[in-house]
Amino acid sequence: MAENNIILVDEFDNEIGVEEKIEAHKKGLLHRAFSIFIFNSKGELLLQQRAKSKYHSGRLWTNTVCSHPMPNENLIDATKRRLQEEMGFFTETKEIFSFMYKSEYENGLTEHEFDYVFFGFYNDNPIPNKDEVEDYKWVTIKDLENDVEQNPNNYTTWFKKILKNEKFILEIK
Repeated sequence: MAENNIILVDEFDNEIGVEEKIEAHKKGLLHRAFSIFIFNSKGELLLQQRAKSKYHSGRLWTNTVCSHPMPNENLIDATKRRLQEEMGFFTETKEIFSFMYKSEYENGLTEHEFDYVFFGFYNDNPIPNKDEVEDYKWVTIKDLENDVEQNPNNYTTWFKKILKNEKFILEIK
């Protein structure tokens, strides 16, 4: 099924192939991904709690949307698609930076991603897809930083890496 294929890349984000999503995660193959951070006019960040049924990190809190572009889909179109599919709304987003990370999970899967981070703004509440999202909340960065420090196991690995990234910190200050 083409919609379950993801784009494999090298360490410079050059496309080197395509693989079925779960297989790529079983093999720990480097692939393209994106993470969307939506803020409101109060400076709060929209978090989602991943659905329990997700293939890893179920029920953990994370950024507004995190996903993979499909083969032959550009990142902007992918962010628009997944915002609508997961959170039920559309807003413009802007690429802020990218980074690479690798994280292994207890179920034998590995996230090895070349991840693009996007920011956007939206002032209404989302209409989350319950197949994707267990819950959502708006939080201030200060409250988020305190909670991540006190309860790090409640958050996804990539989200914690992004929060500590120098480019993220500079952008939100």
